[in-house]
Amino acid sequence: MSSVAKKPNLSIPDLIRFRGHRGGIIPMHRALARLEYGLAEMSGSIALTVIILFTWLKFIPYICVFWQRIFLLGLHYLPLSAVLTTSPRHLGRLLRFDLPYFQIDGVLPDPVLWEVTCAVTLAIFAMTFLLPPKLIPLIYALRGGLFVQLSALAYFAFRAAQFPYSPNDYLQALIMTGLALVSTIPILFCLTYYVFHFSFFKKAFLTVLTMGYLCLFLPVQVLLQALIIQKSVLFMPVLYLICGMPLDVLIVVALYSWGMTWKFTESAPH
Repeated sequence: MSSVAKKPNLSIPDLIRFRGHRGGIIPMHRALARLEYGLAEMSGSIALTVIILFTWLKFIPYICVFWQRIFLLGLHYLPLSAVLTTSPRHLGRLLRFDLPYFQIDGVLPDPVLWEVTCAVTLAIFAMTFLLPPKLIPLIYALRGGLFVQLSALAYFAFRAAQFPYSPNDYLQALIMTGLALVSTIPILFCLTYYVFHFSFFKKAFLTVLTMGYLCLFLPVQVLLQALIIQKSVLFMPVLYLICGMPLDVLIVVALYSWGMTWKFTESAPH
């Protein structure tokens, strides 16, 4: 079969519909383009993932020391009544590190704190009905968080003494789950970001940026939550469900979304 027979005869309407009003070519949207993921791209993605993971595992002990120093600065400059301690962790014989976390006495809410918190929560809930309709996403987000706090208020009104969680376990779990999330970023991006036709530098940059951002954000997150929890465990449920791991995941999603707006390489299909 000749090469002429392989090319379809395009009519004038077919030629025009791929051009914009200024005469430029309209490329196919990336959502409609078929990914051509060959062996070379797969090998590069796996190699990048292994390199970043190996480097990260080597840096985990130093990251924990960095977090510990930030916590010490927080104890020095912030009105935080806590004891900084470490918990030895290991991953077989390959990795050993000391995870820093705060020890805080669990304080149950007194009647004054409960009543003030309840009044403020109900007042903010009522104010959401005064917001304009264009702020619907913010309205529902506020009501969701307020519903969690109202549930906590109802629980502590009747079963405060039976609250099974301590600030120590919560803060230790918060920093540990954050560390686990950072450790999964290379694998997560390998499966969801490296499959697209971005340059090797962009893939590495977005991965390192996301991991680095979380490494800086996590100690600040722990310090702020420790400042609140030391007042009362009444706020622990909303911190866990709204400002804990869900917030960290949203940061990953936001940075991933930003990375998806970058241009493909020139060899990418159009």
